[in-house]
Amino acid sequence: MGPARRYAGRDRRTLRRAIGQLSDIITYLEMRARPLQPPLPVPQGKLALMRAQPCTASFYRYLYSAVGEPWLWYVRRGWSDERLSRWLARAEVELSVLYAGGVPAGYFELERLPSGETELCYFGLVAEFIGRGLGAWFLHAAVEAGWQGATQRLWVHSSTFDHPRALRLYQRAGFQVYRRQQVTFDDPRLTGALPRDLAHPLLPPLTRSAAGSASDDPAG
Repeated sequence: MGPARRYAGRDRRTLRRAIGQLSDIITYLEMRARPLQPPLPVPQGKLALMRAQPCTASFYRYLYSAVGEPWLWYVRRGWSDERLSRWLARAEVELSVLYAGGVPAGYFELERLPSGETELCYFGLVAEFIGRGLGAWFLHAAVEAGWQGATQRLWVHSSTFDHPRALRLYQRAGFQVYRRQQVTFDDPRLTGALPRDLAHPLLPPLTRSAAGSASDDPAG
């Protein structure tokens, strides 16, 4: 079907919005009991896992960008320093940083609720440390931390835009899929949340028409 027939009946504003939208499938996974897997051997190298207590907004922004930018993490980038600081100061929020040779190599973030629900909000490694045999061990450490205290259920969600091995890594750690949700969202390269030249295998190239849609659409 040709372009003229495909978009028949749509006005320019609708078309511009369609161009600036990305489709995603969010997969939700959970654990309802602490896994009985034996501890994984510690990878070689000078490693240290430290709780950031408290974590500053500026350091959080560094971690969030260094770990998440390749995988389209963008929501927290729109938070003000004040909002970030309030979030990080909450007693329910825990942030732990992995250091390799003294350099931040990754982090995970937990939110514990009084109900016993604990979310693994964010987990990941800095790009330079992916492929060094750290992922499974680091996730095991995050899961162990998540089950501390009164946790009755640990859950996490994964995006289609995450690392291609992320979902399998979660499942091997003991998480089970309980829900999938298809969503659409504004392309963060067009909103200014992420660099326009960000490369990702699932990202469509930015065309001239898509670039104009972010500024031409009065509802943008």
